[in-house]
Formats: sequence, C-alpha cells, structure tokens
Amino acid sequence: MADRGVDFAVLPKEVRNHLAELELELSEGDITQKGYEKKRAKLLGPYVPHTQHVDVSIKLTPGNTSDPTSSPNPVPIAAPRQHRAHRSGGTRDDRYRSDIHTEAVQAALARHKEEKMALPMPTKRRSAFVQSPAENCTPPDTSSASEDEGSLRRRQAAISAMLAQNLQSPEYWINRTVQGSSTSSSASSTLSHGDGKTLSQGQTSVLADVLAHTRIESSNVPPDVTSSVPQERNSKADVAPNIVVRGISRIQSRTSMMDTAGGVPAHSRVSTKIQQLLNTLKRPKRPPLSEFFVDDSEEIVEVPQPDPNTPRPEGRQIIPVKGEPLGVVSNWPPALQASLARWGATQAKSPVLTTLDITGKPLYTLTYGKLWSRSQKLAYTLLNKLGTKTEPVLKPGDRVALVYPNSDPGMFWVAFYGCLLAEVIPVPIEVPLSRKDAGSQQIGFLLGSCGVTLALTSEVCLKGLPKTPNGEIVQFKGWPRLKWVVTDTKYLTKPSKDWQPHIPTANTDTAYIEYKASKEGTVMGVAVSKISMLTHCQALTQACNYCEGETLVNVLDFKKDSGLWHGVLTSVMNRIHTICVPYSVMKACPLSWVQRVHVHKARVALVKCRDLHWAMMAHRDQKDTNLSTLRMLIVADGANPWSVSSCDAFLNVFQSHGLKPEMICPCASSPEAMTVAIRRPGAQGAPLPARAILSMAGLSHGVIRVNTEDKNSALTVQDVGHVMPGALMCIVKPEGQPMLCKTDEIGEIVVNSRAGGTMYYGLPGMTKNTFEVIPLNAGGTPIGDVPFARTGLLGFVGPGSLVFVVGKIEGLLAVSGRRHNADDLVATALAVEPVKTVYRGRIAVFSITVFYDERIVIVAEQRPDASEEDSFQWMSRVLQAIDGIHQVGLYCLALVPANMLPKTPLGGIHVSETKHHFLDGSLHPCNILMCPHTCVTNLPKPRQKQPVGVGPASIMVGNLVAGKRIAQASGRDLGHLDDQEQSRKHQFLSEALQWRAQNDPDHVLYMLLNAKGVAVSTATCSQLHKRAEKITAALLERGGVNTGDNVVLLYPPGIELIAAFYGCLYAGCIPVTVRPPHPQNLAATLPTVRMIIDVSKAACILTTTMLMKTLRSKEAAASVNIKTWPNIIDTDDLPRKRPPNIYKPPTAEMLAYLDFSVSTTGMLTGVKMSHSAVGAICRSIKLQCELYSSRQIAICLDPYCGLGFVLWCLSSVYSGHQSILIPPMELETSLPLWLSTLSQYKIRDTFCSYSVLELCTKGLGTQTEALKTRGVNLSCVRSCVVIAEERPRLVLSQSFSKLFKDLGLSPRAVSTAFGSRVNLAICLQGTAGPDPSTVYVDMKSLQHDRVRLVERGAPQSLPLMESGTILPGVRVIIVNPETKGPLGDSHLGEIWVTSPHNASGYYTIYGEESLQADHFNTRLTFGETDTLWARTGYLGFVRRTELLDASGDRHDALFVVGSLDETLELRGLRYHPIDIETSVSRAHRSIAESAVFTWTNLLVVVVELSGSEQEALDLVPLVTNVVLKEHHLIVGVVVIVDPGVIPINSRGEKQRMHLRDSFLADQLDPIYVAYNM
Repeated sequence: MADRGVDFAVLPKEVRNHLAELELELSEGDITQKGYEKKRAKLLGPYVPHTQHVDVSIKLTPGNTSDPTSSPNPVPIAAPRQHRAHRSGGTRDDRYRSDIHTEAVQAALARHKEEKMALPMPTKRRSAFVQSPAENCTPPDTSSASEDEGSLRRRQAAISAMLAQNLQSPEYWINRTVQGSSTSSSASSTLSHGDGKTLSQGQTSVLADVLAHTRIESSNVPPDVTSSVPQERNSKADVAPNIVVRGISRIQSRTSMMDTAGGVPAHSRVSTKIQQLLNTLKRPKRPPLSEFFVDDSEEIVEVPQPDPNTPRPEGRQIIPVKGEPLGVVSNWPPALQASLARWGATQAKSPVLTTLDITGKPLYTLTYGKLWSRSQKLAYTLLNKLGTKTEPVLKPGDRVALVYPNSDPGMFWVAFYGCLLAEVIPVPIEVPLSRKDAGSQQIGFLLGSCGVTLALTSEVCLKGLPKTPNGEIVQFKGWPRLKWVVTDTKYLTKPSKDWQPHIPTANTDTAYIEYKASKEGTVMGVAVSKISMLTHCQALTQACNYCEGETLVNVLDFKKDSGLWHGVLTSVMNRIHTICVPYSVMKACPLSWVQRVHVHKARVALVKCRDLHWAMMAHRDQKDTNLSTLRMLIVADGANPWSVSSCDAFLNVFQSHGLKPEMICPCASSPEAMTVAIRRPGAQGAPLPARAILSMAGLSHGVIRVNTEDKNSALTVQDVGHVMPGALMCIVKPEGQPMLCKTDEIGEIVVNSRAGGTMYYGLPGMTKNTFEVIPLNAGGTPIGDVPFARTGLLGFVGPGSLVFVVGKIEGLLAVSGRRHNADDLVATALAVEPVKTVYRGRIAVFSITVFYDERIVIVAEQRPDASEEDSFQWMSRVLQAIDGIHQVGLYCLALVPANMLPKTPLGGIHVSETKHHFLDGSLHPCNILMCPHTCVTNLPKPRQKQPVGVGPASIMVGNLVAGKRIAQASGRDLGHLDDQEQSRKHQFLSEALQWRAQNDPDHVLYMLLNAKGVAVSTATCSQLHKRAEKITAALLERGGVNTGDNVVLLYPPGIELIAAFYGCLYAGCIPVTVRPPHPQNLAATLPTVRMIIDVSKAACILTTTMLMKTLRSKEAAASVNIKTWPNIIDTDDLPRKRPPNIYKPPTAEMLAYLDFSVSTTGMLTGVKMSHSAVGAICRSIKLQCELYSSRQIAICLDPYCGLGFVLWCLSSVYSGHQSILIPPMELETSLPLWLSTLSQYKIRDTFCSYSVLELCTKGLGTQTEALKTRGVNLSCVRSCVVIAEERPRLVLSQSFSKLFKDLGLSPRAVSTAFGSRVNLAICLQGTAGPDPSTVYVDMKSLQHDRVRLVERGAPQSLPLMESGTILPGVRVIIVNPETKGPLGDSHLGEIWVTSPHNASGYYTIYGEESLQADHFNTRLTFGETDTLWARTGYLGFVRRTELLDASGDRHDALFVVGSLDETLELRGLRYHPIDIETSVSRAHRSIAESAVFTWTNLLVVVVELSGSEQEALDLVPLVTNVVLKEHHLIVGVVVIVDPGVIPINSRGEKQRMHLRDSFLADQLDPIYVAYNM
C-alpha cells in the first residue's frame, strides 16, 4: 500500500481521474487485484511523503495470544492478566494446540486476504444483552472440555501462519477494522466503555491519516448498485459517518448520504453495510451452479454434478483382521464374582481401592475382604429385606439404577458387586442435579426402556438430590417413578449363616447395562452379558499384560467405559490396587494423578487427553515427580484424531521425569464393542509405530491419501494398536448396506468378539441394525454368517494390521456428499488466534438439515470480557479458516454468554441438547453470524423470464383450443329505478339529503357512540341538513371559495365530518377528507396531512377548534411550515345562517369528492369520484346488502377513504338506513365496545376492518366467558364484512369466528370486501349469493405466476378465500399484465374492472395523463377490445365454482392474491410478502409481527419481538431457516425491533415501503440487525 501518507486532496486532477478509472476497471473485473495495486502504486509513487516507514505487521508467535487488530504497531501494551483460576504456570491453553495446524490455519486465512472479505458487522442496541461484569461472572470451567475433545493443539500453527500473512498487509487489517467498527451502531458507546487501550500520539495521527483515505468497501467493489447516479468514484466514496477504531473516534465532517432506490436519502450506515454485504455476496460461491432448472419439477433442488476430480478408492477389498488368540490361563475364574470371592477369602487384607479427598490426599482404602463382605450384605438385603418373603421387591434379572457421585467410588463398587452377587442387573447413571438437567429426559427414556423401578444411592447423595417442598425427591423430567434405596453399610443386614450368594459359571444372561448417548441425544442401554464381561476382562488382561498385585491409577469415570472395564472389573480379576482420582480433585489439583503415580509407584495409569493436558499445564509446580515405575499409560480417548499432539506434548514435558515413549498406549473403544483396539505396552528400545499424515480433502471423500503437497490441510493420526485378542475386525461403508471397504477407504469399524455388548436393552429393532451386521463383499454376498457389531468409529487398517481411527460416526457431518468430522472443525476454530473471545473446550459443532442438505452450526461460549468487535473479528476469521482448510461453508456461528451451554454430567458440552435449544429458539446467543449465501449452493437456477413476444392471435387460439373460458365475472344487473323510490330520482346525494329532510325530517340517520357505548350524538335527516347549511354559509362567507374549489375536511371520526361533507356539496366545493394528525405523534403524522393539503391545492380547511390549535401550535411548527396553511375555518360554533342557494351540479359527470389514500407501497394517490359514480356505488351497495330505511347497521371503520368513507358518509343518506358509528380508536380504550353494540342493538349487518378483528381476537380471545356473563350475544349478526384492499386474511377471519362461536356468532357471518384505488368497491359479500369459497393453491406455481389448485394439506399449499360476491354493475376480467390479453379460467393475472362507479382518474397536479389513462381507460389487446377497463394493480384469478348464484347460474368466484406493486421479484420469481411473513411469524413464539421488503436484490425481514430482548438473536437462524425451507430464498438482513415498530395504516395493512425507508434512514432503533453472509 504505497499511498500511506498521501493527501488525496492535493493530488493533480488527472491523477485523481486516473485513480478513479483504475477503481472502475477493478470493480468491473477488467484488471486483476495485483495489476491494480501495481498501477496505483506507480501513480501515487511521486506523491508518497518519505517519512520513516511504520511497520504495521504483527508477528504471531504461537505463544503470543495478542489480538492482531488491537494495536497497529508493535508498541508494548501491558497484557491483561490471564484467567488462571487454579492453574499456575502455562499461559497457553495447549490442549487444542498444534503448531502444524496453527500454521495451516494462518495460511488458509492468508489465502482469504487476497479476496479481502469485508463482512458488515451486526448492529446491536446497547441495552440488549448487558454482559455481567467479568468479576462476578465465574469463568466457566474452561478445562472441562467435552469428553472426547482430544487435544487439538496441532491446529494453531496453521492459522497463525495464515493470519501472519494477513497482517503483513496493513491495508487488510485497516480495512477490517474500519469495517468492523464504523458500522457498529454503538459507535459512541464503544468509546464510553473504552477498552483502556490508548494509542500513543504518533500512532493516532498515522492511523487517522490512513483511515481518512481508506475505502470502506472491499477493494474489488462492484459498481454501487444502491444509487441510480452514474458512479464517479472518488477515493472518498461512501465513508461511514462514525469510524471508531479502538478508541479513536473519527467523525466525518460531511455525513455521506446515499440515494436509495425510492429517492429516499439513506443514512450511510445501513446502506454501507448493505453495500458491503452485496460486495461480499458477489464473491463466487464454491461449487459453480450448473445450468439447471425444471419449472415444475417436484424437486426444486439443484443436483450437484459429480466432480470428475473427486478422489476414489483404488485398493483391493479389505480382508478381515484377526486378533491373536485369547490364551487360556489355568487360574482364570469361571465368573467375575468368583474372583472377588477368591480374593475376599484368601487376600482379605489386600487393598482393592483407595479414594482421595478434594485436596488429593487418600481418604480411605477398601480391602478385598471388606469389598467381599459388604457386597454380600448388599446382595442379601436386596433379595431378602426389601419386600416380604412371599412378595420380594427384587428378583434376579431385575434392573436397578445405580446413582452415585464420582467422588464416592467405594459405595459404587460395593453396589455394583452386590448387584452382580444378587444377580440383579445394575444400570449405572449420573446423579441428576436439577429437575431440568440437560438430557434428563433421555436418561428417563433409558430407565423406561430398561424397566428400572428401583434406584440405589448413598445417604449423602440422597440428601443432595432436589426435593419438593414436602421433602420428597422431585419427579425428574421424563423419568419413571423410582423407589430410592440407601446402601450405606449401617442400613445393610448381615446374611444368615445358611445364605450363600449364587455364583454360576458365566453365561449369556445380562450382567450389567452401560448407558450410551446417540448423536440425536437418545440414551440407550448397552447390555453386557456375564460371559462378555468375563471375556473382556480376560482379553484386557492379556493385551495389557496385567499381573496380580499391581497398582493402577484411574482418572476416568468408573461408571462406564474404560474406567469401569479396567478400573473396576479387570482390576478385581487380577487383584489390582486401584487409586481413583475423581474429576473434582482434578479440577482443584490437575497434577494429582501424576503425584499418585509417583507416590504409589503405580504400574498403570488410565487417563484421557484432557488429563495429560492438565498435568502439562501444572507441571512446573512439581520438580520431583517420577513416572519411571509406569509400564502403561493408557490413553482412553486415543482414538480421537487430535490425541496425538497431546501425547507428544506430554511426552516432551515428562520424558525428563522418567516417562518413556513406549509406555504410551492409546486405545479405541465404543460402548457397543467395548475395547476395539489397544496399543500393547512396548519393550524398551523397540521401534515406535509410525504416524499417518492424511489429506483432509481425501478424508472428506472417505479416501485415504497421504498428504504430501499441502501440509495445511493435513491430519496426523496415531495408531491405536492392534485388534483385541480373540476378535475379528472389518471396515464397512458407514451409510447404506454394510459393504466391505477397500484398503484405502475410510469406513466404520465393525468387530466380532465374545467380549462386546450384546444388545440395546429393550430396543430389538435398533439392536438388529447395530449388533447383528453381516458385512457384504463387492458382489453383495455376505462374507460369512458371524454377526459383527458396529463400533461407531471411522477408521482404517494400516500397515502391520495397525488400527487407525479418524473420527466417530456421531461427529460426522455429511455436507453435499462430503464428510467432515466435528472434532476437526473444533480444532480449526480454536486454532484461530487470538482466542480471547471464547472458552476452549466449551464449543459445540453439529449439523441441521435446511433445504435438503446438512448445514454446519458452531456454537461457542464467549468470554465476558470479549468486546463486540473482537467477537465479530474472531467469527469472521473462523469462517475463513474453515473454508480454507476444510473447503466447507459454515451456515451459522453463534456465541452464547459464559456458562450458558447445556453441560453433560462431567462438564462437557451436551451437543444434542445444544442443537435442540438452537432449533427451538432457546439458546439465547449474544452474537451470531449466519452465512447462508456462502454455504447454500443447491438453490435452483434463477428463472429466466421468457420475452413477451407472443402474438394475441396465438394466445386467443390457445385459449379456445384448450376449451378454456375467458376468466371474467360480473355482479348482477343494477336494474332500473322504480317510481316508489322517490329519492332515487335525485341524481345527486345533496338532493337526496334535502328530500329526506323534507319528507322524513325526524328519521335518525346516524348515531355516534363513545368508548362507554353511550350515544354521544345523533343526527336526524333534518338536523344533518341544517348543520350542512350552516357550514355552507360559513364556507361562502369566511372561506371565500369558488365553485369547484377543493376543501380539506380535518375531523375526528364523527357526525361533524358528515355534515361538513354535505356542507361542501351544498356550496359546490369538492370535499377532501383527511385523517387528523395524531397529537402525540405530530412529527410522523402531520407531514402527511400537509402533503395532501398541498397536493390537493385546497382553498381552505374545515376543522374543529382543538385541531385548529394543533395546526398552529409550536409542536406543529417543528415538523411543517405552519405559516402557509390555507384559510382554516373552525366549524364548532357557527351562527345560524342559511346559504342564499344550494348548488346543483350541471351534470352528473362533475366531481363530487376526492379520495386520498396512502397505499401500502407508500404512494399517496388521490382519485376523483364523480356524482354519477357516487350514485352508482351507493345503489350497488344498497342492492347487495338489502339496505332500506328500517334497517340498522353498525360501522367500525375509519371514515377517511375507500369503502370505509362511502359506508360512513354516503350510504345512509342514499338508502335511508340508520348507521351506528363506532370510531375504531375507541376500541383501544374499551375493547368489547363493538361486540357489545352488536348484541345490544341486535345488529344484523356490520362492517369493520382487519385491525378491529385483530384487536378483538388478541384482546378478547380469552374473555369470551366474561362477555357471555355480561349478556353479549352475537347470534343476531347475519353478516360481518371486513373492508379491505388486500388478499383476505383467512387465518384471522377463521380464528375470530372460532373464538366468538360461543357467543352465538354464526361461522358463515364473517366475509370480506375488496376494493382498490380505481374502484372503491369491487366485491362485497352481501345477503344474497353463495357463501365465499376457499381453495388451496400451490405456492410454487404462484411464484411462477400460475395457479395450480391442490388438495387441502398438500405441501406448500396456500389457502385463499374468495373476496366476496362481485357487486351489482361490476365486471372483472383477468388479464396478463404484460401482453394485456385476457386469460383463461384459473389463470393468475391482473384484475381489471369496469363499472359505473369506477373512479374517473387520478387527481394529479402535474397532469400525468399517460399514467391516468393507463390505469383508468385501458383496452384489451384482443378479445373484447372496445370496452374501457380500469387496472386495479392486483393479481388474482377467477374460478367458476359448483355453487349457484341468485339467478341460478354457476357462480364465478374472484380470488385476490396480492398487490402487484408489493410483490418481490427475486431469482426471477414473484413472491407475495404476506406469504413470507406468514412463514416467519410461525418460526418462533416470540415473533409478534413481521414485514419483508427487498433492497438491491437482498431480502430484508423485519421482526417484532414480543419476548425478552435476550431472545432477539434466537430469531435470526429460525427466520433464515424457515424462509429458506418454505420459499427457497436466502434472507439478506434480519432486523429485530420492538413491538409496534412496523407501521400499519388505518385499514390494518403494513406500510412496507415506509418501513424500508425508515430502516435505510436508520430510524428504527432496532434491537439487533444481522447481515447474513
């Protein structure tokens, strides 16, 4: 980066132009990055100031965990004190470290440097997730790594190298830092929470300088898609306003604003992030998409084509490997209990077990005599003292749970051997700590499947179990009811003289059951028969060469696995003295086991990699330990591929303390096959077995390839010795049929041996698939009839019949046909330095199925002191490292607060439970990074739209040939006026009102209710007429208006508004009704009022005193110019004056009123309604709803536009019926108002909006009983019509009907209406006509603009309800919006309408006639070409049903699918926001509402969170998953906001464009914004 100190401002203009051209070439791919840098350096060469060069690179030595981004120069900064609660020495946490691997990871990250990935950092609201201060947050047990977490030490080197290369380039990290921080919404707060890292003055200036000229976007910027302005690329384009780099705040003097697509200036923060995201997404994905898309294929998935370069196995078929024969030794006992009896009698004083206290000092020693006598007592008590003689509680063969803590091996040994002597079957399990332990339900499943009803425990343990308030032990989640028996010696009975335990020769009866958890978290019991138990002990004795009287130190869990097999069973057979070192002692004193070996001169030690690692960490405290007495150091998890580095490192440290390389004996085991292989203790000086260095890429394809060229992606594994004596081993394919593998192929190890488990107890089906496998050869024929057991280990047999294990089936992640091992991914993640962000060993890797493939998720625990930025930095590097080394994309990386991951009883991570929490949305991460764009590569190819070049004739012929009827439908005839209807002779509503005032003056037309249900005002015909006259007089006198002037009516919903409307008609003015501004929210609502007043060029405003004051208030002045209001007339106290005459329009085509409305896309449109249209719409509604003077209807709607206005102001005057008016805002203070009104006045017909239905459903759904007792009865309601301009909300209507069914509401009552801007009332379910029908359409076809009807419950089906019966006088036709030709029945197209009450056009001040003509007077391109139609802008279809309408013809139903303006065009398909929102709202219980919109081809989902803020980040993966699964779309941005943020208009419709503009202008105050990669 040559231009470190260049001042761009002083560069000559031509140089700046050259630079801009270079930028453009690079962004369009005409020049490579390298070429670009070369040319740029050349251009800037002469202008670089020759100051001393500041070296910005940081060397990352493996021992230095400094954050490479924390300081730009190697200036010494006091390192924060490391967390070392109980470990002096060793600042490195070495267990996962490997220098080779660290290098590999460094190199992989360096490769990413060339692509300069700039990930936008998520935005988080500060209040959310306040981390508890580090002091009072106990750091989780960093050491308690997951059980088999091997030591992954090797992997670090790889990453350091990669990063070190990265850091050579200052431009890279400055780019990263700028990007990371400039985008953080908490910019200022980052400062106030200063990290205490101060930079020296010199650095600050250099850095500031660099930052001033650093482009925010990554350098290979594509042309800025967010702005429509031609790009002039200066070097200071799009710099975010607040750049904070580690305590340097740099506020740009000029906040760069970008123009969003709709011309809305967007705050550069959000836009820059989205721009960054787009740049990131423009990087090519790994597998190139093949050209493939079948429109109607059932499987929409892209099928990955096999790669010709995939390595394939080439070896010969494997031959089963035999272990050496199991020798027969004369003094081997006939049963294990017999050896206890023998030693108990002959060697009673010999020690069998020494246990330690918490400090690591010996607590007590149990002798063989004591063990024998106590076990006998327990056996006697169990069989004879628990029940009565005739009805014993236990009989031989029953299963019993053993619940003993790890710190109490003595009690466990007695219980275990006591059960063996009593011939009952022990099932050892962990001590449950709380009612809701992680996985306790699965333990319950184990106890249930084994039929356990009795649990043995110690007195101390029983006291510690959680109790109910009355002292009983709680019922653990999912557990059967248990009886608890305390086995302390004082409660046992001495057997009678004649009683002897029955010790038969070992047979195939079950001896004990060992529990095992599957990948999904199910816990099963592996039954071990008496003969298996004995044979296994014999095989271990032979393999390990155990001798009588040896001493063994056991660090493992003695309840299962090697800890039980070596430490409890084989040791007793050989009269070995076992020293048990419990987990709690290890945590307090990690070196305790090494000290025990030294003190007791032990011959054998039984450990895991974790224990080797802890001993290394603490070994500096101990100078005088000596391990030379050991002949075997058994590494129980030696099968973990990461164990080799632990063994090497341990040997390195302790070789000077007498440890010899041949002592280290890794072994491989599984609960099903028990010990599979173990390295035999070597003779001194014998050559050590070789290592295998395998290629990771080969492993992912299941093939063994020695890695030669690329050491970065190599895996070094050590052997686990030879097959056990007397066993036979094969390698078979892990998936599908058990076919034998080839010699160079990785497969599952299967074993045939007498010394293995026999079955999953109580689960015969699973047993057959695991314990009775017969391998098949290449021809598919079985190789013999001996059954093998699957071990769950993946590996191969190497030279010299040595067994190598490379992973476990349960850690296998199969992504796009390749296999990855969870442990390997953990190793890579933890090798990304610096790990001051997460705890080692507290990390879970699993895969979830999303969109037909496995997706990898990593969840780790974040340290309390990690900053937001460090975490994000670490996460983005983990992505790159895993991508570089494993060639696989991560789907999601989540960090949760310390100690929050579910633990296994021994402190490891409970992976299946973590996965369950993740999918359930109850993980509560504090940081999350989703990368669906990079790893979902099986999306179908985007649809290419066919050019619209088809001639009308062919379409016409096509329709006719197919026998399709053209999709059109019409309401019944409007009919002629009859003479009885006097008022109808008057063409104008103003005349109708005068006629009613004369002929029926006291008839009440309107009644307005307040929140208490009291009629606050009524209007008879004459009152309304007189009130209108007063307003007319005032208008003419004070308003100085002329005929045809527009007058704005600004009133709350009520009778005053109606009177003002007729007052305007009497004066010959054109009324424009406008919703008054909200007094508490003037800033948001007043500008709309102002806009309508300006657009309509109103001559004056009629309003109330209160509103007049508001319009002129100081608060109003803050958001609009109040000095330029037109004349405002307050109509509250008007003098009694009559106008000289009442205006009568010369023709019915004259304008009656203007209807202004803001559409859901944020467009303000006013349409013109003529007098004839007003008459026609009123007549049409009168006929449809059978309205006449004696009827009463209730209206709960906003009266400002559309059909709501028509029903509120016009309809009653025309038809003479009485309207009870309920302003919807009154419902906010009194929810039951509308329903109780319906009941009180016995209303048959009512009209409302969706927001009213929603208020009632959400607010009153639980109170139906209370309403019933108050006497609310809705059986009178015949029709409840929801007035809307959208697709019917079926779910809401149905839930409303179901909820209030108990109050007598008929299930047929609720129906919908449909109107649009061009025609305010197209459909309205009236009294006549069949019930609205519902159909199910295929969502996939809708996306292709087609309708395919499917059965209810079909996958991907969408229920659509008919929008009500088409009104009299209305005709609709479905038209292809591109060709403007008519479509056939059940085809999706735009709804066009013709009727006498169509609006006459848009009211525009610029006279955009073309727009108006297109929407209001359009002709078809063929077919019925002479009719003039209006385009509604809505997509829908017409379907002829089996139902009959009033005239006896088959009924044509109109189904509205959605507004064309609102549809999202993504990947060539058309999506309706409501469908995506429905899926999103189902994703999690805390999602109250959601809205989607697109921004530069990115799908943005805004979600309202109704739960606590800690759930915010749970929603990100769930929302991404559900949209991907149900709509095959990748979400670009997920925005989590508070309830009520998504703007909704008076009709209850979401204002998505308004929301989009607020988001881009950064006005939403979101809780969290996640930018999916």
